[in-house]
Amino acid sequence: MKKLYWISSILIAAGISAGIAFFVIRDHSAEIPEDLSLIDENGETYDFGERGQTLTLVEFIYTHCPDICPTTTQKMNMLRSDLEKDHVFGNKVKFMTVTIDPYRDTPEVLSKYMDTFDIKKDGNWVFLTGDQDSMKEDQQEIQELANAFQFQYRDPGDGFYVHSTYVYLLDKDNKYIKKFPMGESFDRKEVYKKILKEL
Repeated sequence: MKKLYWISSILIAAGISAGIAFFVIRDHSAEIPEDLSLIDENGETYDFGERGQTLTLVEFIYTHCPDICPTTTQKMNMLRSDLEKDHVFGNKVKFMTVTIDPYRDTPEVLSKYMDTFDIKKDGNWVFLTGDQDSMKEDQQEIQELANAFQFQYRDPGDGFYVHSTYVYLLDKDNKYIKKFPMGESFDRKEVYKKILKEL
């Protein structure tokens, strides 16, 4: 009986270790697929292969989200102000927000969402969705992008998505650096310090 207990314990520990290793390896290999293209808040095509040599903070949201998404966007806008004071936002750091609800979040809806938070529309923080004329393909590209970060989401049928709760920092070479909690747990100072350290 004792031998069986130890064997079970070893197998459980090995399984946990394998799970941890899987997520660590996936995290540190995450990057944006450069062959993707979506539509920005202006209705123009955004090509991921032309993202530029900047750090990028990536956020996944949907505009009908009642809490964690708007809270994160608001905190990111405050972070943007911090980075602008250091004269690094736009030239060294950019933000990217991708909707997981492209059918409802049209470019017009995303533009109004930006207005709600008084987000500057200067191209340094893009809000991305799918093209209504090729929504099936673009929805697959959004899923592919989310999968690259292990960002999971699903609509249980009521329009209120269940989704992961992280934003992701990429380096100049499109490689994963670190993820940060969304919502009230989004520590603006921590993210700010990490970004400056990576510049």
